[in-house]
Amino acid sequence: MAAKVIHGPEVAEQIRQELRVKIAQLKERGTVPGLAVVLAGEDPASQQYVRNKVKACQELGLHSRTVLLPDDASEADVLNAVDELNSDPAIHGFLVQLPLPKHIDENKVIMRIDPSKDADGFHPINVGRMLIGDPVFLPATPSGIQEMLLRSGNDPDGKHVVIVGRSNIVGKPLAAILMQKKKGANATVTVCHSRTRGLADIVRTGDIVVAAIGSPGFITADMIKEGAVVIDVGTNRVDDPSAKRGYRWVGDVDFDAVSVKASAITPVPGGVGPMTIVMLMKNTVTAACRAAGIER
Repeated sequence: MAAKVIHGPEVAEQIRQELRVKIAQLKERGTVPGLAVVLAGEDPASQQYVRNKVKACQELGLHSRTVLLPDDASEADVLNAVDELNSDPAIHGFLVQLPLPKHIDENKVIMRIDPSKDADGFHPINVGRMLIGDPVFLPATPSGIQEMLLRSGNDPDGKHVVIVGRSNIVGKPLAAILMQKKKGANATVTVCHSRTRGLADIVRTGDIVVAAIGSPGFITADMIKEGAVVIDVGTNRVDDPSAKRGYRWVGDVDFDAVSVKASAITPVPGGVGPMTIVMLMKNTVTAACRAAGIER
């Protein structure tokens, strides 16, 4: 039996409907949630991602601001932009789009962000709160994955979750979120990576497998046990002469082969990507609620 496809846009729309209620409450109190993005450089993927964020803000009625800096902007220029947003009362949450140009220290920039406006959830204070189970903001992609699991009827409670990839953006925070002793978590989590010995054997034990390693088609059917739930975080551009643009986007999972064995699977595109955007909106609304003194 073919796996059930978990469509990101459908789950994201459920969350948007919930956010609209909160946004209406905020506007009744004279507060319009504001999200800003700092973009330094001309990376095409980053530019597209920022455009998607602006569009999402417009659809929900959020105030949106984009700070564009050239590729040769100095570290001081980026830090000054962060300082300005930290002090802007119209901006409740913001992020600095990564990666930054190589001459800029990303950690220094992240440390400069006011933790109460840290829409990405990357500041060490927010990372620490996540780890101890008392979060204010959760990183958008990992929290989006948790929502996809829960809203598709695949509660991780008591399950063995195998995460392939140990990045600070997905792998590590997702492990921290799913192992918490609370509703929607309570999973036993194994994190695998490029140096893991016997990786295929470990992945094969996963009730839920999350692929976030950045390698096209890395997870094959022989690595998945029957009935597993597979979440594909990978977004890889591969050449395809038959495609209109000469390329297409694929995930870290061999979708066609794995979907025959899995019970549920996310596609690429149309899976995790839309969740990342909507969870960023959720963090912004949470920040606005906290600033306005209403229950989030």
